[in-house]
Amino acid sequence: MPEWVIETRRLTRHFGALVAVHDVNLQIARGEVFGFLGPNGAGKTTTVRLLNGVLNPTAGEIRVLGLDPISQGPAVRRRTGVLTESPALYEPLSARDNLFLFGELYDVPPDVLRRRVEELLAMFELSARADDKVASYSKGMKQRLALARALIHAPDILFLDEPTAGLDPEAARQVTELIEHLSQEERRTIFLCTHNLVEAERLCDRVGVINRGELIAVGTPEELAQRIWHGHGISVRLGRPLSAEAVASLVRVEGVAQVEVDDTELHILLDEEGRTPAVVRALVEAGAEIYAVKPREHSLEDIYFQLQADARGGST
Repeated sequence: MPEWVIETRRLTRHFGALVAVHDVNLQIARGEVFGFLGPNGAGKTTTVRLLNGVLNPTAGEIRVLGLDPISQGPAVRRRTGVLTESPALYEPLSARDNLFLFGELYDVPPDVLRRRVEELLAMFELSARADDKVASYSKGMKQRLALARALIHAPDILFLDEPTAGLDPEAARQVTELIEHLSQEERRTIFLCTHNLVEAERLCDRVGVINRGELIAVGTPEELAQRIWHGHGISVRLGRPLSAEAVASLVRVEGVAQVEVDDTELHILLDEEGRTPAVVRALVEAGAEIYAVKPREHSLEDIYFQLQADARGGST
């Protein structure tokens, strides 16, 4: 069985008449990278605050590393690191001084802190400018320093809120690679709130999708795709567009649930993978020039927008 380091049961938070988080049930395993996805105002930041004991829930239960953030908030926060979308750094100070300051606030022993500061400056490629004022840093350098600051006390869980927001592609790539290092090499548990679905697909083991405070889906991208699109999808690349008559004949093949035509690309939904040879035969008999047939893989972007549309009662 996985070791759950975050567990919530019917977690709910109201702000007056506004229901920010409603009946959220989560289980996140040690060493997992969990993506928390949703539009602005969906409840992501409120959930992070609840998990860290910064806010108390209106109802429900929480356990973080076996602790109750409601009654043991300081103990929880000593074992978690949080990077907010707008990280607070003391810009008149140097990077080294920032790390020492935050390490002292977390009561890191002085000898451990000295070693930890130098290790993090090296890891985040800031050693050469460690004594420069942070005000002179680029946005990417500040974000790397903010990540280092969140790690200064060696937390068990790292909460990241839009860690690459506003960064140029090179800086965003550096931050993403650092997150991969933390998850793969150091086995940190990472709770990642992001709008960047490509980034989430690359980094996350599982994702949770939240809409208006309600958690509408949790799972791997493969599990969520199977939940949305029952059956087996294939994509067929053709040499030339298929005639309307040929498309109509294809729809009549047993096991074909849906056919989408995009010029010389066909997206076909089958009730099972074993129907694929019959579809290929039907296309050949219809005179199609088949260049490629492959399983259709849905991106996390496809999955996310379909889940949000379903939650609104519509379709994409």
